[in-house]
Amino acid sequence: MVHRTGLPYEPEARRFVLGVLIAFLPAAIIGAALHGFIKDVLFNPWIVCATLIAGGFVLLVIDNMQLDATEQDATRFPLPMYLKIGLLQCLAMIPGVSRSGATIVGAMLMGASKRAAAEFSFFLAMPTMAGAFAYDLLKNYKNLSGDDAAIIVAGFLAAFVAALIVVKTLLDYVSRHGFAPFAYWRILVGSAGLAGLIVFG
Repeated sequence: MVHRTGLPYEPEARRFVLGVLIAFLPAAIIGAALHGFIKDVLFNPWIVCATLIAGGFVLLVIDNMQLDATEQDATRFPLPMYLKIGLLQCLAMIPGVSRSGATIVGAMLMGASKRAAAEFSFFLAMPTMAGAFAYDLLKNYKNLSGDDAAIIVAGFLAAFVAALIVVKTLLDYVSRHGFAPFAYWRILVGSAGLAGLIVFG
């Protein structure tokens, strides 16, 4: 495993950072291009419920597949593989699709071990969350006062740190035990949401 503190000196560390940036680029480009469409069209409760259920079944299928794990180190994936994982991350722009689920499942289907896939998903979360926040802030800064901006930044930093802790904990669990609990949770929540929409409109 590459020591990230060796970034200025170690070629392997620099290559890993390059891989993270390559994986991040598709979400940055597509997210900026489709920002309005995602917010105005895709944020629909029916879509969220449907993708929750579909994602749950996908996780169950992947959990029961005997995949050949040829890539054991997230820092040494082939560069094209980083790009492909980044493209799959874009599926999470559809509300209800799990970003970590899309990247972990995608990496595993490309030959990554469960641990390596989970680890790379964790590192990819950092620029992705920061980039999404920065872009949203840039789009809406004219509507904010100085006090609003300070509160939002403080809230984001707190949420960012909490999210990283939670994501890392969940990814550690997934890498050891699999997806089944999260799959059933997604199916249960999605089904309850659909039932509510059908009954109450």
